Amino acid sequence: MNKAELIEAIATSAKITKADAQRALDATIDNVSKALKKGDKVSLVGFGTFSVAKRAARTGRNPQTGKSIKIAAKKVAKFKAGIELAKTVNK
Repeated sequence: MNKAELIEAIATSAKITKADAQRALDATIDNVSKALKKGDKVSLVGFGTFSVAKRAARTGRNPQTGKSIKIAAKKVAKFKAGIELAKTVNK
């Protein structure tokens, strides 16, 4: 399912216009992104938790040349599925 299909599904199930569904989805994504940027967690009970994890610097290998390269430390977004979502997926 892509973003357009998700917007259509939201509009249908919530009985709102596609424009309203798009604004709601965009606002949700924007606010989750802002919270993660600040380092906060976003927990949606039954669905899951978005969080930020730190990935340490490490040494990698360039597959074309075989040379070792340094990969800088960075922050990455993580998602852990909630119990209800996990149950739904496993039905």
